[in-house]
Amino acid sequence: MKKTLAILSVAAMLCSCAGKEQKQTLTDYVNPLLGTATLWETKDLGYERHQEKRTWGAEAFPGAALPNAMVQLTPVTMWRAGAGYQYEDTTILGFAHTAMGHWNLIDLPIIPVTGYFNADNYASHYSHSNESAHPGYYQVYLDRYGVNAELTSTLHAGYHKYTFKDGDEKRLLVNVAHNQGNVRHWEIDKVADNAFAGRQNGLYYYAVTNLPIDSIGIQKSLAERGVPVAVVDFKDNKGKEPLEVKIGLSYVSIDNAKDNLEKEMLAKNFDQVRQEADQTWENLLSKVKVEGGTERQKGLLYSTLYRASLMPRLESDANGQYRDNRGEIVSDSNYRYYSNPAFWDVSRNQLILMGMLQPDVARDVLKSTIERGEKGSGYIPSYFHGDHAPTFVIGSWKRGIKDFDLDRAYALALKSAMVPGRGGRAWMEEYLANGYVADENLPDCPFWEEHKGGVTKTLEYAYDDYAVAQIAKELGDTVNYNKLMERSKNYRNVFNPDNGFFQGRIEGGAWLEPYNPDLPYYQHMYREANGWNSLFYAPHDPEGVVALYPSAEAVEAKLDTLFTRPYCGLEVANMTGFIGNYCQGNQPGHNIPYTYYFIGKQEKSQERLNQIMENYYDMGKEGLAYAGMDDAGEMSAWYALNALGMYTYSPADPEYIVSVPLFDKITFQLGEKPFTITKTGNGTKIKEVKVGDAILDGYFLDHADLAAGKDVTIVTE
Repeated sequence: MKKTLAILSVAAMLCSCAGKEQKQTLTDYVNPLLGTATLWETKDLGYERHQEKRTWGAEAFPGAALPNAMVQLTPVTMWRAGAGYQYEDTTILGFAHTAMGHWNLIDLPIIPVTGYFNADNYASHYSHSNESAHPGYYQVYLDRYGVNAELTSTLHAGYHKYTFKDGDEKRLLVNVAHNQGNVRHWEIDKVADNAFAGRQNGLYYYAVTNLPIDSIGIQKSLAERGVPVAVVDFKDNKGKEPLEVKIGLSYVSIDNAKDNLEKEMLAKNFDQVRQEADQTWENLLSKVKVEGGTERQKGLLYSTLYRASLMPRLESDANGQYRDNRGEIVSDSNYRYYSNPAFWDVSRNQLILMGMLQPDVARDVLKSTIERGEKGSGYIPSYFHGDHAPTFVIGSWKRGIKDFDLDRAYALALKSAMVPGRGGRAWMEEYLANGYVADENLPDCPFWEEHKGGVTKTLEYAYDDYAVAQIAKELGDTVNYNKLMERSKNYRNVFNPDNGFFQGRIEGGAWLEPYNPDLPYYQHMYREANGWNSLFYAPHDPEGVVALYPSAEAVEAKLDTLFTRPYCGLEVANMTGFIGNYCQGNQPGHNIPYTYYFIGKQEKSQERLNQIMENYYDMGKEGLAYAGMDDAGEMSAWYALNALGMYTYSPADPEYIVSVPLFDKITFQLGEKPFTITKTGNGTKIKEVKVGDAILDGYFLDHADLAAGKDVTIVTE
């Protein structure tokens, strides 16, 4: 199983280097298929499967994309799959132009066709033995049509190259009315001898083909409420040359889609675009260079760095125009407009890693976030659950990304923290009144029902209060700083000292009884977690959490039990990859392994970190599954940062908890100056950490020291 990643990486390298001298590059280590498989076996899931539906995998896409691009050109094997592709599927429905991994997008799928097909029957079988993926490139052979499909892309455009069998009639099916969601409006028209254009909902496209277009017809599915497809027929379509389709995208207009295409791709051939995509990724990955470690570890490192660098998505065009969240067209060439980050997931690590690798992107994401808030509800934007954008704001500012308006960001964040209302924090009135969000008295609540999630909200709001307080401090607002710092202790209000768990409280303050910390919930008491995976969550005050227990020994016993007590066995699709009751496959518990640090047992944390990195990132029989959903790069960023020996334990603070890296030496290009991390010894216990010429007091690296180019030496035993 552990050999699969390396084998696939080598296969990608051989494919990418065909016809030229082979030279090992960092992109050769990347396997874009990692994260596309699903877990099926009990030993991987942590429970026995009984349902027919799949559990959630990493939900990653394997197609061609650049970092944070508008376009993700990727195969579709299943509608309403996370990113449209599941490795175990055997047919391809088309090649979509957008993907994320959250059951949305998968816009404008197209597929080359020949011979018999119709709107109900056009998918093609394929084999993984004739499929390859490399950063900025994807290839697969469509068995049904005898077509070799190759894809590459730029920021705003996708390039399709379809090689048919000699003499076969070349046609193109455009799935104008189908994507991952609900297509309400679609258009497609021939607009030139070799061009067609249109839109799918709010996404506009302009496509140029190398063959002249004869006609575009519409076929309709015979199924109830049949979905139409468009079929593009070409003149002189039986020649030996491949069918090539270049498609520009825009959220503004067809004219902008055409402009994006012309500026980025139209005058280039397939190999040029592919090589430029590879070089873009090589430049990014080259900011992190490692020595030592195994080939598998290098493959996982660069694959997770790749996966963590795909989101958020660019939404502005090459000319600076974009459509804001009011639907109005804005012209601003001073910054690029990006999609709203998946804050609940990626504020923990991925957004900070993005700022370390691509500070210009992080700056523009921050500016986009501020604009979305001001033009929207007046609150700082959130995503899914909680209110974690302030973490990104102050964490980036304190790490030196200051080319955005902190006062404007603070106004939005402070309103979220102080003023209840639509668009702000949920159940905020009672949080302000009582210092916690109460849960409904539902002792027999099924795990799949969604209610208030009071425990998780209280814990997360307390940390969000801390993040907003740090902005207040930076701007000299002492009054609100003091208020918010006091509220940041609210995590204590849902701690039950009788059992040592954060537990739900009902109206009036009584604990919700009976209580079983083993039971998971989608959102009752906990958000996608159980009591065990909600332990110790106060990244801003780990010492305070430890102090809630009678002794360090009690904390150690709690942690030991967490990692050894068997999971209850409930089959929950979004909780997989267990170590005892610890779930690596979902975000809420991702800080838990470090808790041993705060009771003087750092080496026990490292043992768990090593266990997770060794066993939970190339799982399953193919070695292509994560323990759980990647969630816009959070799961990938967790691995990458820990493999490098520095994790964003409290991302609002400009520091990293140091751990034992997997590699002997790491050179990280942070801004203008590189810093190195050197490991001596092969143990799990950190004996000493030296930063520059000074011995580190404790385990937290200061970002300012790294930005100054101070080298780090980690001595282990």
